[in-house]
Amino acid sequence: MPEAQARLCSVATSVPEYVVTQQEAAERTRRAFGLRMPEFERLAPVFENAGIERRYAVRPGEWYEKDRSWTERTQVYLSEATRLFVAAARSALVKAGISGADVDCVVTVSSTGIATPSLETRATAALKLRPDVMRVPVFGLGCAGGVTGLSIAARMAEARPGSNVLLVAVELCSLAIRLDKLTKANIVALALFGDGAAAAVVRTDAHGHAGIANADEHTWPDTRDIMGWDVDQQGFGVIFDRSIPPFAMEHLCPAINGMLHRQGLARDDIDRFICHPGGTKVVEAIEAGLSLGDGVLDYERDILARFGNMSAPTALFVLERAVSAGLPARSMLMALGPGFTLSTVTLTRDSA
Repeated sequence: MPEAQARLCSVATSVPEYVVTQQEAAERTRRAFGLRMPEFERLAPVFENAGIERRYAVRPGEWYEKDRSWTERTQVYLSEATRLFVAAARSALVKAGISGADVDCVVTVSSTGIATPSLETRATAALKLRPDVMRVPVFGLGCAGGVTGLSIAARMAEARPGSNVLLVAVELCSLAIRLDKLTKANIVALALFGDGAAAAVVRTDAHGHAGIANADEHTWPDTRDIMGWDVDQQGFGVIFDRSIPPFAMEHLCPAINGMLHRQGLARDDIDRFICHPGGTKVVEAIEAGLSLGDGVLDYERDILARFGNMSAPTALFVLERAVSAGLPARSMLMALGPGFTLSTVTLTRDSA
């Protein structure tokens, strides 16, 4: 453990204005794919079984019913991702009791669009960030991005004790909707994903919600085909080439046990696992794989039902819920993402 341990000072979230009920998503998907995919009706129950009641999108539903070019979607990404970035960041800064001018480093996590210069530069004026702020943009982590981003933010804070590190994870998954992809993976994505952003402030010399005690990752070999992006002339297309829940059920526990062993801990030392809810079946697989008991991951189910899977920010939405309820003595934040990778951060309740 470093002499100056990073602490989580605040966590906040933001969503766009357009609400998409799961029923609306199912109806629009049926109109778009039902006559073109002979197997659509066999896949359609995924909308009922995903555990999602509603989610949020950066454009109204009818916008997605037309083919959109890579250029159009990128323009929306630049404007709307910046808007969500600013909203989540402002809330996290207020909760931490600091201003944008106090921020020394910004870690930006996003994998659903490309921005060069990266998103934090587009939010600089609105947040009043200093010209000398350190920028750490991170791409390609997918659903694991919020957890790994918190790990990076903690390391940056510990490297420069006393500095304020702002983490922002923002994903516009709805911009990856593809009308030309007549695949099971595309239908599953349409049933699961929404848009959102989350932010956190991390520093060493301050009272916070929790100490960030450890961070760890595990990437399984020969698993790059499980999850990721397929990039073509129209932009991103989702890849789900293997079933994630059975993989998690079989392989998650040994990886977690290895991480805990390296930290000098055992499973019983973790009072609460705070997980990225990729979908109902993924949540169930985590409960089964870690022998947690059915229904234990109630925060996760609540976030999934109200916001869907927003990729990287989702684990931080669950963390915000857990902070609001009161963190236990020791918890582990975790998410699975492209790689195929498990990312974790171990949190200890701040007793200062």
